[in-house]
Amino acid sequence: MSAQHRTTYTSAAAQRLRLLAHLRQEAIDTIAARRDLNIMMPAARVKELREGGHNIQTIRVDRYDDQGRKHPRVAVYSLIGGGHERR
Repeated sequence: MSAQHRTTYTSAAAQRLRLLAHLRQEAIDTIAARRDLNIMMPAARVKELREGGHNIQTIRVDRYDDQGRKHPRVAVYSLIGGGHERR
């Protein structure tokens, strides 16, 4: 893994790189982005990626967190034309 993709790097730029790399492989929801990519504000990073020209779709779904608690309307992000479109 390259230095910019290490989850210990918390700059917005490093988070955008991690998120974009993941979205090129598959969709991700807010809970997983926080847990797996160490991105505490995924919506902000998605907004920045969109402003940079990336076509990212958002759908809302119910999800359960690692403690089994239900969260309604969790965002699921997909890179259109560059990865899996739904998870």
